[in-house]
Amino acid sequence: MSSPGAPRPVGLLTADEALARVADGDLDAFGTLYDTLSPAVHGTALAVLRDPDHAAEVAQEVMVEIWRTAPRWDARRGTARAWATTMAHRRAIDRVRSVQAQRTRDQAALDADRPRSFDVVAEQAESNLEAERVRHCLDGLTDTQKEAVVLAYYDGRTYREVAETLAAPLPTVKSRIRDGLTRLRDCLGVAA
Repeated sequence: MSSPGAPRPVGLLTADEALARVADGDLDAFGTLYDTLSPAVHGTALAVLRDPDHAAEVAQEVMVEIWRTAPRWDARRGTARAWATTMAHRRAIDRVRSVQAQRTRDQAALDADRPRSFDVVAEQAESNLEAERVRHCLDGLTDTQKEAVVLAYYDGRTYREVAETLAAPLPTVKSRIRDGLTRLRDCLGVAA
């Protein structure tokens, strides 16, 4: 039996006592501290990461960090367990962010390497055919309708600007454009 003033055996230390001894460089106390805290550290990491392998890595990193930074622990600010699980939580969150950032970079690299999903020649041919259909339909409009539609939609002018250019009343220009667009829609087979 030990005397009342003798230090407690390492195997009987609480986590706080073990951490205090680790801070003083006691390697044997770290074994007790590891056995006491590593389940809580691993559990905290696993709750965040949901991946046992990543959680085990994070737990190992945290326990090494505890060994290195033990002198920074202040018992007045919290227990050894709270300090360790806070470290584990932060490290696990960092791991989640790191893994997500890597996935984003990998996906961007895959997307950049992927060939374009359309055929440039086919797209150009289709565009040319569509333009030819529009020209054909524009030729089916009256001269006044065609002139008003071209000024409004190809030149990007407002109704008022079209009216000024054609020296026609605004309501007349609006009617010409409306009637011209209706005839274009019918010619192109576009649903209203």
